[in-house]
Amino acid sequence: MTNLTIVANIHAKSDKIDLVRAELEKLIPITRAEEGCLQYDLHQDNDNPAHFMFFESWENRELWQTHMNAPHLAAYMAATNGAVENFTLNEMSQIG
Repeated sequence: MTNLTIVANIHAKSDKIDLVRAELEKLIPITRAEEGCLQYDLHQDNDNPAHFMFFESWENRELWQTHMNAPHLAAYMAATNGAVENFTLNEMSQIG
């Protein structure tokens, strides 16, 4: 089975950039320690500071689903409620 790649794009409201960034940064050490997490890197767009992107690699979809249901994700969702303009998530497989 191939690893699961996740690309998550988070667009913060313009007046909530610092809040969203701080809450996203809290996720990094906890998630990197999770079973099945191979890569969990946060990026911020150089031209649009409201745009954040997580590039993730997981051993499999089941372990990623465990992550998605973890308490620290629920805490992030509560802390950023109303602060995110748009969120998209793509589940992908490496082909080359």
